[in-house]
Amino acid sequence: MSDAAISDFDEFFGSFESVDSSKKKERQAGEKKYTALKIIVAVLGFFLLAEGVIYAFILPCFGRPAVVYSGLDSVAKKDVAERLAPLANSTWTGFDTERAVSILSNISYIEQVSVDKRFPDRIFVSAKQRVPVAKTILSVNGVSKSVQIDENCVLFSIQSDSILQDSSVPLVSGLPIDNLQEGMRLPAKYHVLMEQISAIRSLPQKYFAAISEIQVVPKEYGNFELVLYPTQAKTRVLTDRSLTEDALKYMMVVLDVVNSIEPDVVEVDLRYDSLSYRCR
Repeated sequence: MSDAAISDFDEFFGSFESVDSSKKKERQAGEKKYTALKIIVAVLGFFLLAEGVIYAFILPCFGRPAVVYSGLDSVAKKDVAERLAPLANSTWTGFDTERAVSILSNISYIEQVSVDKRFPDRIFVSAKQRVPVAKTILSVNGVSKSVQIDENCVLFSIQSDSILQDSSVPLVSGLPIDNLQEGMRLPAKYHVLMEQISAIRSLPQKYFAAISEIQVVPKEYGNFELVLYPTQAKTRVLTDRSLTEDALKYMMVVLDVVNSIEPDVVEVDLRYDSLSYRCR
């Protein structure tokens, strides 16, 4: 091979290496740009994610919490919200659930309550209200006050028109309550009476709609009897402490018969398994 041919080959090979090196440099430059772009995108993504976490989770923790109530009627919900207002004005992180439970546990019409914090800004107040089976009217500081009684003989008060106007919740008078303290219990001997009233209220027939008042009359040796005042009659009915569906049915039949015979009857006595009545 001549020197001219070798020189041409070297020149061609050198030119090839130069092109290859140029492409390699371009490829490396492209890879650097791509890597830099990925880093920029990753950094921007991190900041966007961090901003989202801050706005979605961190900031709500330091803002006023959203309080969610369950198990309360509209009247009780409003009252509970007012009592928890000082705590609800604090931040979610500063909301004291133990104090909230302590405040709500002292409300006489609440039987059970739990308060839970849920991240990032929710407070859940779950309560169980007492169910009134009877009501009574008491004088408190010279003012008449309606007080409800549940099946466990606990006295509580909630100013709800639905309860006051509910004819299925009978008015019980004559209970030995001198100094009212909400949340107090009646003596154990009245527990059976409240259970009997609760059982009658659970029946489909609205028996207590026909009775305006149930009066408790104490007897010697700690016992008691009952006086029932029918709504549509001026006759009062004396009976023992057994208040059952059968006893109420019997009372209504007796009133119909007695009033048909003697219209001026003012009192019917069903005690001692006998029947007697007294006229004006």
